[in-house]
Amino acid sequence: MNGSANGRVALVTGASRGIGRAIAVALAGDGWTVVVNYQANAEAAAQTLALVQAAGGQGVTIQADIVHAAQRERLVQETLSCYGRIDLLVNNAGMAPRQRLDLLEMTEASYDEVMAVNLKGPFFLTQLVAKAMIALSQKDMGAPPCAPTRAIINIGSISAYASSVNRAEYCLSKAGMAMMTRLFADRLAEYGIAVYEVRPGIIETDMTRPVREKYDQLIAAGLTPFRRWGRPEDVALAVAAIAAGHFPFSTGEVINVDGGFHLRRF
Repeated sequence: MNGSANGRVALVTGASRGIGRAIAVALAGDGWTVVVNYQANAEAAAQTLALVQAAGGQGVTIQADIVHAAQRERLVQETLSCYGRIDLLVNNAGMAPRQRLDLLEMTEASYDEVMAVNLKGPFFLTQLVAKAMIALSQKDMGAPPCAPTRAIINIGSISAYASSVNRAEYCLSKAGMAMMTRLFADRLAEYGIAVYEVRPGIIETDMTRPVREKYDQLIAAGLTPFRRWGRPEDVALAVAAIAAGHFPFSTGEVINVDGGFHLRRF
């Protein structure tokens, strides 16, 4: 199976819906071939692929739960078998705790589950993909390039620094992802692989639907300078800008997509 005309292949985890779907569609519109990874919902993944194709791109769906080492390995190998390359990894798959419990009541099982999905899985998937990217870069160029030719983008959260005592495990996982971004950025720069974190704020997704009323009130009261909910497409535009190579002398950067929440104003 061949890639797109420009040959660029993106692997997007958790791409069956929400932010991941918007990212897949935006990349397809820019000519990327997109591997739509999903954990369980094959029908939703197929809908994403249809939208990718409607946007003028092409791709494939691959089921894999990135929590499990064997499935991470299969995801990477199937992608390479289909297209022979990975030029962009977007670590988007993530979850909120199944129950929002006070910090003093949070269970070890919830901690383990959220950390595995949001941090452990992305970390070791990135490790696998980075090795593949290094091999491909050396094959393509013969030597490390002077500007990034491949990239890894982690979808973080303002919860990396904003305390939510009723979902501590989520905050910890996203704080860990922020450091994960820096570590891989440092390690991979010599190979021409740039690493970024896109840090969404309050975005309209299935994850935020249970607290819709709460955030409606906070946004109206001025929690964010831009008084509206963020949309998955807002995050996707930031990812697409990075993927297009518009930041050739940057790595380890955090791109805030939060309506100005990070300003911490009076």
